[in-house]
Amino acid sequence: MGKLILVRHGESEGNALRRFTDSPEVNITELGRRQAHEAAQRIKAAYRARLVVASPYRRAHETARIIAAELALEVELAYDFREQSLGALAGQPYDVVRDDPNFDPARSWLWRPQGGESQADVLVRSGPLLDKYANLFASDEIVIVSHGGVMRALWAHVTGKWDNAHLPINCGIVVIEHRSGRYGLPEIIHGIAAKETSG
Repeated sequence: MGKLILVRHGESEGNALRRFTDSPEVNITELGRRQAHEAAQRIKAAYRARLVVASPYRRAHETARIIAAELALEVELAYDFREQSLGALAGQPYDVVRDDPNFDPARSWLWRPQGGESQADVLVRSGPLLDKYANLFASDEIVIVSHGGVMRALWAHVTGKWDNAHLPINCGIVVIEHRSGRYGLPEIIHGIAAKETSG
């Protein structure tokens, strides 16, 4: 049996301001660094990870480096674990989503901002990459550091449904066991559902 240890990045400057990030180069905050250290300690105590994989966006990569340092591992970057593109909403407050007449909270994964991606689009690119790592590390535990939207999409990918797909808080951890190409139900290890729309 293998385990995929999914971690959302630590609090970013955009999260702190409750605004959609307008650049891949946004840093995590001091709180975000503390969150990453706490996640690293939890992972070290409970798992034997062989690899840390991360979105190349700075907030995820920085979180991954903190975790990898604690585990004495290298970080491998994976572009398709990058966050959902918010297109024209980059830099805007989270609350603008509610004002978009095309946003249906009952089917939020289908909503696509102008010039951006839907969370369903994120699943199309990130799901196969998760499958690839699950196949490559079929009997191992690996850490994947990404973003709220990506983790929600990956939850839908492994369960086959979007209903109740979990959006973790910053440095929330979700573990997915897999065996012979089949996934178990995701397990929330740290954190509860957040009200944030993206991260």
